[in-house]
Amino acid sequence: MFTFDQDLALALELADAADAISLPRFRALDLNIETKPDMSPVTDADKSVEQALITQLALKRPGDAIVGEEFGSSGQSARKWIIDPIDGTANFVRGVPVWATLIALSIDDKPTVSVVSAPALGARWWAAPGVGAHTKSVTGGERKLAVSNVSKLENCSLSYNNLQLWQSSRYLPQLLKLSEAVWRTRAYGDFWSYMLLAEGSVDVVAEHDLKIYDIAALVPIIEQAGGMLTDFAGGFSESTSSVLATNKLLHQTVVNFLED
Repeated sequence: MFTFDQDLALALELADAADAISLPRFRALDLNIETKPDMSPVTDADKSVEQALITQLALKRPGDAIVGEEFGSSGQSARKWIIDPIDGTANFVRGVPVWATLIALSIDDKPTVSVVSAPALGARWWAAPGVGAHTKSVTGGERKLAVSNVSKLENCSLSYNNLQLWQSSRYLPQLLKLSEAVWRTRAYGDFWSYMLLAEGSVDVVAEHDLKIYDIAALVPIIEQAGGMLTDFAGGFSESTSSVLATNKLLHQTVVNFLED
């Protein structure tokens, strides 16, 4: 039986391996870009990172299951590693530095340990039970994370992603109504919105059309920082697609807005 400390240490090793592959491919002139059936981009870096992590996990956690964005699922276990090799691939291919490798360990279908590594930003976030949530950057050193204590919508900073998805999910009127009620709206997008929430810089994040590999690594970091992540109705499962994350104080208020 592995401890959370041991699992976190492995997740950090995996993140180091991912960064060593992805960062040299960022803005590479020979980057190979393909279009998947869902019309989203995938690069040689996505595939290389995921394959490298699968190989390491096969050596160090052979009894664990794996779920990856590019190569699917393997194994059957209560312990499941969930990998998004490059979250923000569209940014990656356009030279925007907001992208990251997401690594999570889910135990009994609960994301428990995770690392989010964004080498082009020079930043990393991680969390585990008994450890809390932390970040480290090249400019700010290491610090423990805590969500904000903003409790009123009129003082709240909201981040969302992709108006087209809000429209297709039939939630655009609710987003517009919520935007009018808060202090500030921004679309930081992808993993970064959620890490800013865990840091206390953003108070509410909401978006649509996500998969478990987009979400799993966010959950331990947000929860260990004192926040909350659910679907729009307040629940959560591996099939959750529309996600709401808050500093917990604002959660039910925003759920009520989205239900109207």
